[in-house]
Amino acid sequence: MSPSALFLLLICICSFSVCLPALSAATPTAYEVLESYGLPIGLLPRGALGYELDPASGAFKAYLNGSCAFSIRGSYELRYQSTIAGRISQGKLRSLKGVSVKFLLFWIGIVEVDRRGDQLEFSVGIASANFGVDNFEECPQCGVQGLVWTLEACHTW
Repeated sequence: MSPSALFLLLICICSFSVCLPALSAATPTAYEVLESYGLPIGLLPRGALGYELDPASGAFKAYLNGSCAFSIRGSYELRYQSTIAGRISQGKLRSLKGVSVKFLLFWIGIVEVDRRGDQLEFSVGIASANFGVDNFEECPQCGVQGLVWTLEACHTW
């Protein structure tokens, strides 16, 4: 290989290595995906490991560092599995799997979250409950033992 061809190859490799971090930084986080669909970031706990999104079908999966539970307003206890899946569209998560709510002594899967203005409606199919979107402006964080969540901002992903 001639010295000029080697130099050109070296410049191309260096240019690619400089551009590569910029390309990966352009990939949105799972929280940014939620926001782009008009949903609050606090629907996912802090520290989501990653996600998959098929924009054509809306198929969405978020990966967490384990399963945990937390309470909303002290009245409803929610539990997240390590993988949350469903279909995302503007202001809505449907066919949801991996999130459940405790009702009396039973855990019931939340199948849909629908944003209606400043309210989020959580549906288990036969019943639903509404909460203000402002309750989900911050992401819950899994507690030390993985059983209790504390509210902490999601700005450190």
